[in-house]
Amino acid sequence: MTIQLSEDDNGKLLTIRVTGKLIQDDYAEFVPAFERLVQQHGKLRVLFDMTDVHGWELSAAWADSKFAIHHFADIDRLAMMGDKGWQHGMATFCKPFTKAQVRYFDHAKAVEAGKWLDEA
Repeated sequence: MTIQLSEDDNGKLLTIRVTGKLIQDDYAEFVPAFERLVQQHGKLRVLFDMTDVHGWELSAAWADSKFAIHHFADIDRLAMMGDKGWQHGMATFCKPFTKAQVRYFDHAKAVEAGKWLDEA
């Protein structure tokens, strides 16, 4: 499995840790969990740890695009965390596809990312 989900703050904070290459089947697990939390709590805060991501399969990129369109307004704050230049670029790329406040954090600043998400 390349994706791990954990809920914190009584389900209002979703941490997504991805390793390897994202595949379409990862979204089959992630999307229902996300939708359940949105239904229970409304807008979520999300920490997306992509430190060990090595890319997306084309079908996963399409699933990601559909997810972004469908859940445009369901995220309050999105902290994207990584350690590579292209990962920082992904945070910038994502901004037009969500109403969420989006910030990138270097993996070494994980505590700072958590504090920023708690401010919400």
